Amino acid sequence: MSGSCVRAGCPGAYDPDGYCDECGRKAPAATGVSGVSEPVGSTRTSGVSRRTGPSRRTGPGRGRVGGGLLDLPLVPRRDPATAVLADPRVAQDRRFCGNPGCGRPVGRDRDGRPGRVEGFCPACRTPFSFVPALAPGTLVGGRYEVLGCLAHGGLGWIYLARDKNVGDDVSDRWVVLKGLIDAGDPDAVAAAVSERRFLVSVDHPAIVKIHDFALHPDPKTSADVGYLVMEYVGGRSLRDLRTAEGARPLPLDRVLAYGLEILPAFGYLHEHGLLYCDFKPDNAIHTDDRLKLVDLGAVRRLDDPVSVVWGTVGYQAPEVSTDGPSISSDLYTVARTMAVLSFDFRGFSTRYADRLPDPADQPLLAEQESYHRLLLRATDPDPDRRFESAADLADQLLGVLRQVLCAADGIPRPAASTRFTHEGAAFTTTTGATTTGGTAFDGAAIAAALPVPQVDPADPGAAFLLATRDLGAADLATAARGAPPDSVEVPIALARAHLLAGGAAAAGALIDQLARDERRDWRPDWLRGLAALADADPRAAVTSFDAVYRALPGELAPQLALAVAAEWAGETDAALARYQRVWTCDHAYVSAAFGLARVRRARGDHAGAIEVLEQVPASSSHHLTAQVAAVRARLESPPSAAGFHDVSARVERLPLDGEARARLAAEVLTAALTWLTTGRRTGTPRPAGTVLGCALTERDVRLGLETVYRTLAKLAPDAGTRITLVDRANRVRPRTLV
Repeated sequence: MSGSCVRAGCPGAYDPDGYCDECGRKAPAATGVSGVSEPVGSTRTSGVSRRTGPSRRTGPGRGRVGGGLLDLPLVPRRDPATAVLADPRVAQDRRFCGNPGCGRPVGRDRDGRPGRVEGFCPACRTPFSFVPALAPGTLVGGRYEVLGCLAHGGLGWIYLARDKNVGDDVSDRWVVLKGLIDAGDPDAVAAAVSERRFLVSVDHPAIVKIHDFALHPDPKTSADVGYLVMEYVGGRSLRDLRTAEGARPLPLDRVLAYGLEILPAFGYLHEHGLLYCDFKPDNAIHTDDRLKLVDLGAVRRLDDPVSVVWGTVGYQAPEVSTDGPSISSDLYTVARTMAVLSFDFRGFSTRYADRLPDPADQPLLAEQESYHRLLLRATDPDPDRRFESAADLADQLLGVLRQVLCAADGIPRPAASTRFTHEGAAFTTTTGATTTGGTAFDGAAIAAALPVPQVDPADPGAAFLLATRDLGAADLATAARGAPPDSVEVPIALARAHLLAGGAAAAGALIDQLARDERRDWRPDWLRGLAALADADPRAAVTSFDAVYRALPGELAPQLALAVAAEWAGETDAALARYQRVWTCDHAYVSAAFGLARVRRARGDHAGAIEVLEQVPASSSHHLTAQVAAVRARLESPPSAAGFHDVSARVERLPLDGEARARLAAEVLTAALTWLTTGRRTGTPRPAGTVLGCALTERDVRLGLETVYRTLAKLAPDAGTRITLVDRANRVRPRTLV
């Protein structure tokens, strides 16, 4: 607000838009009020401003959206002249009874006769009319001049009007009128308008601004009808944008960005004790590079048990009809809207009115597992299993968007998690076979190395855990007797400490108690997964980590844990997909790189294994391990003289100590000897080049391998190992006459 109104006798003040909140007149330029967004330089034709072209931003853009990950396309502000319907009619397939308890089709063609545009519902006798009640030129509330119809909604026609109290020779203030109530009882109308004046106080950049309420007599009954007076938002609704694409789904990254843009508006409403109730693609307008929530006609208070609840079949949560709306049912509508926008969701209001299609029938859900899981949680039939807040949903939605973008272009987009610490230490950094018959998994080591759930700083025990973070399980258990009794974080930390110390029984008791007391908390499942790993039960670990992934589809830590458990259990297809997703999104998860290389190598994809191993960053402590593993993977590729020459050059560049270098040299020379004696076709010319300083001949390679074995023998830790290595040196050396 910037100063009092300068109009004589007016007690009002100018709002951020530059208009008086009492008389509605625009502030003179001399007052210096900023924020006036009406266009200048327009001319008036037939009562509607016409401009020479679409409005464009004159200053710097708002920046990237979706957490800075992408840009929304620019949708020009729509000229009001093009928004008014030339012939306002309601299609027959959109004509329904306005009684919330009925909602049956009305006004349809029957027996060769055209459907009535006015009449009574044959089921409940509620009157209906699809004829605009306000004609162009009508003055509503002595102030708002109707210019025409914009659309038809659940409460009737929506009109474009000009505020006659505001305007000058070069600009107008356009507003939208939406019917609030149509009753014959003047007291009921007055009460409804008075009760809903709280909407004027709603002030959020992503929510349409309510300027006023106005009363106007119905032309047929003369009963007062209440109208919401809202700002005019140019642009196009999400429904119109989808239609403009030929009714094809919108790109998934854009749909996710739309969700991230609109959720702060829901969060604002919920924080102020309000529910939106009827979100759908029609009620979000994309203008310029912004999204705005419009049509607040169905908004109600959280603690209102009596007002009529408005909703739309296919978007509304199933429990609303019996239990009423809630925060979780509001978020349900956001998820259903994203689903409708992102894939061909035929039957969403009939066959799939309260469920999602199976991934087998919907390719996008099969391709984008994390997105599918996000939709499943947000639309769970049990409201207690859905996201708890708009911020909670937005956090996971942002993580899913990162995964979608990374899968599309292969570019990592690392980000700090609000739920987990990062990977403590890389685990299972081998790249050989890892089935139960090959290299064994160390479940306890994996459980210790996996990311740790973040401690909630608001928990009463947060300070206690900070002070005791270096204690072992036994000491922590003793100290925990003095911890705040209402802490959730302390028993979680204590259960993990017992698990890592081998105290499975003590950990299990704590986990079971947590699961009973904190039914909506995913961390008991996380702890059960760790316990299953430590107990060498990978299938049980898969079940537990899968539950965590269902709850947190935007997080990478559950997918990493699920990948290693699935690999251990022999479910390599699932392991491959999740390792790939984690590694592509964030190269700091080095365990995912080794896991991905193992699975690829086991499938004979040596080139793929080499590619991922060489992506391990030089800053990682496991960079050298990955380089050595890449050399070994190259040895398994179809051998050639050029290939051995390349491997030799790579080994010589590695900063290995004496024993490690000798062991790797033994592997390289053994592979070369095998190729020379069994793999190379007879009669072919002697291969050129060298490998680790040895010419590619059987004699020279044998001599080199003998030298390597004798070097290892000198470094052997015990006599038995030394004798074994000397025997190998003697067996491999070439035959001589002396």
